Amino acid sequence: MKDKVVATVLLIIMGLNTMDVFTDIQLGVPTWHIVSEGLIVLISGAMALYLIYEMHNRSRRLLRLKQELTLSNQKIGQLTDDMKKARQQYSESVQQQLHQWQLTNSEKEVALLMLKGLNFQEISVVRSTKEKTVRQQASSVYAKSGLDGRHELAAWFLEDFIGNSKAA
Repeated sequence: MKDKVVATVLLIIMGLNTMDVFTDIQLGVPTWHIVSEGLIVLISGAMALYLIYEMHNRSRRLLRLKQELTLSNQKIGQLTDDMKKARQQYSESVQQQLHQWQLTNSEKEVALLMLKGLNFQEISVVRSTKEKTVRQQASSVYAKSGLDGRHELAAWFLEDFIGNSKAA
């Protein structure tokens, strides 16, 4: 907005000085005075044109950036949708495996919380149970799954997930 005001003021200065130059020529004012006012006309006109040119270029760049931003937002939205689908498929795959291992609901909940990275104390707080109970349920998860611990449990699902994504 400031650029428009400055360009307008420069154009007004140019116009007024142009009229003054013609008046000075009719009045027979010395040449040096006419030349100096003529320079003011040329400089103010050139600066106004430069500002108008820059505002036009800036508007085109902003329009291009807006279009690129819209396109990027659409791509991010698509990625987000794809990630939601992948997350849903992964969750379903994990749930199926926990069901195949014939885990109880409590054991499934403990297994999922371990997969999310919670330790036994955190799981006991989340589930409002004793830490000893969580440890026993985790041991049952390991026994039913045939895995030796939380790292193997996480690796088993991660490997399964990576294996599925390569096949897709």
